[in-house]
Amino acid sequence: MRPVWRVADVRAAEAGLMATLPPGTLMQRAAAGLARRCALLLTDRGGVYGARVLLLVGSGDNGGDTLYAGAHLARRGAAVAALLLTPGRAHADGLAALRAAGGRLVDRPPAVVDLVLDGIVGIGGTGGLRETADQLAASLAERIGRDGTRATVVAVDVPSGVAVDTGHVPLTASGRPCAVRADVTVAFGALKPALVVGPAAALAGHVELVDIGLEPWLRGSPALRVVEWSDVVDWWPALGASSEKYSRGVVGVATGSAIYPGAAVLSVSGALAGPTGMVRYAGGARAEVLHQHPSVIATDRVADAGRVQAWVCGSGLGTGEESAAELRAVLAAPVPVVLDADALTLLVDGKMADRLRDRDAPIVVTPHDREYARLCGETPGTDRVAAALRLAAWMNAVVLLKGDRTIIGTPAGRAYVNPTGTPVLATGGTGDVLAGLLGSLLAAGLAPERAAAAAAYLRGLAGRSAVGTGRAAHGPR
Repeated sequence: MRPVWRVADVRAAEAGLMATLPPGTLMQRAAAGLARRCALLLTDRGGVYGARVLLLVGSGDNGGDTLYAGAHLARRGAAVAALLLTPGRAHADGLAALRAAGGRLVDRPPAVVDLVLDGIVGIGGTGGLRETADQLAASLAERIGRDGTRATVVAVDVPSGVAVDTGHVPLTASGRPCAVRADVTVAFGALKPALVVGPAAALAGHVELVDIGLEPWLRGSPALRVVEWSDVVDWWPALGASSEKYSRGVVGVATGSAIYPGAAVLSVSGALAGPTGMVRYAGGARAEVLHQHPSVIATDRVADAGRVQAWVCGSGLGTGEESAAELRAVLAAPVPVVLDADALTLLVDGKMADRLRDRDAPIVVTPHDREYARLCGETPGTDRVAAALRLAAWMNAVVLLKGDRTIIGTPAGRAYVNPTGTPVLATGGTGDVLAGLLGSLLAAGLAPERAAAAAAYLRGLAGRSAVGTGRAAHGPR
């Protein structure tokens, strides 16, 4: 997993590292890595020599990184123009380096631009872009290069205007993001939350991390971690020569009803896709489940299902008294449970609070934003990581907060973000499949937070695969 660090932690690490280096060394490292990435992008657009590069330069170190990177490109033959948003506060040494390399200052963007470096605001920025900078950011989509295509926009460390610690993006009165939309973000030393969560992540484009020697100086716990394919592979239960259906785990699925049989079929499908050796179904869609999945052992009630190592409950279950009785039976079982959809609705009135408190076995809840609001009395707000952690602490449960960049929060304060997915997953039934897969992973013995992270990751890959094979209506993120 890749760690993601808050601004305060990054600042402290930078201060510690800079105290051991000659003045300006850290900035030179960052600028060299930034220039190298820009040169590769320009090579794909006809080469560095003769390329038209525009620097949008704010005050402070972020602007200094941008100016020094521009100097590197100018020395390689690029025509580099710098537009200073605060001329009296531009980084003096960086500006001198750019001029010495042949770069020039401009008061408006040139007509032809191949590449734009967004150095307006760095990790210290708050509250979105100011008016002039916002107008510049909005105009970047109109910049055209030598080849007639739109200029490539590279954000320096983070896209300017985003809330770095939360991923929130302020909107203009017309609803447009008040921030730069980048094709590539070159991050220095550490990933920041805005690059991986919230609306800001979509503005970052492809994120490339440049090593500037910061990692040994990062202290404490990261804000969150990004799940990777290698993590899922490492966590996945291995089969051995002596494996059989019971040793692989049995998952119970209490979902669906006569009104919503599809939810049962979909959640059982998710469970069958997981690593367990057997699925037991309990509910009102028994006939439909057996028709689609004859290997499943099906009964009408949780009490009759037999022994399982984990339960999945809620999708299409309904919210009447019979449904509540089934949920109580699931909560009484001394095994991990996944609570989804209607099961979450049944928790809202608080009548089952004692059953939740008395449980020793783990709970995983999988709300989307509206379900979160019903449980908490408020929306997740602008900080989805903090929202997931609040609910996790309150319920003493692992929370899988569904949405763009799904968040997993634990009662112990650990948070994970899922990097896979596509908008087509905002479709009825995909959450049912997710819950079933998650339950299968729990029954196979995975820790709740790993099961949640792996299930979210694989569901995201499946969505992308569906898009790639033409089985979905919209393109990937």
